Amino acid sequence: MEQSKDRFEKMIGLIKEKGNRLTNQRIAVVKILSESLEHPSAETIYKIVKKDHPATSLATVYKTINLLKQYNEVMEIGFADRGSRYDGFNPNPHPHVVCEKCGKIIDAKTDINLLAKEVSKETGFEIRSHRLDFYGICPQCLADD
Repeated sequence: MEQSKDRFEKMIGLIKEKGNRLTNQRIAVVKILSESLEHPSAETIYKIVKKDHPATSLATVYKTINLLKQYNEVMEIGFADRGSRYDGFNPNPHPHVVCEKCGKIIDAKTDINLLAKEVSKETGFEIRSHRLDFYGICPQCLADD
């Protein structure tokens, strides 16, 4: 819980520091992004925020996400068949495990920076970012079968 509080304060601080407006709706979006381990979609965030802030638009959610992406405080995880999901809790490159059945995404704790260094050494590329996703069926979906 401490990490999510630190993430929230860091994101809010950056928004203020850069001179951007800090509305109640924007604060609500940041709160969800900083706390969620579930990698929500913009639509999911919108539905949650709209409950307490009915005047919120989906555009407000996207603008806030894009603003935080500019500051490298939110990682976008794009999927061709499932749209984009967002990670504000841990915006640094890390592997994800994705359920092919329900779409659940969880973080894997494996350090992939060593693999990136090895790939760089092997290919001569300067690796600037990376993404590694594993696909399978989550325990809950396996139990439901």
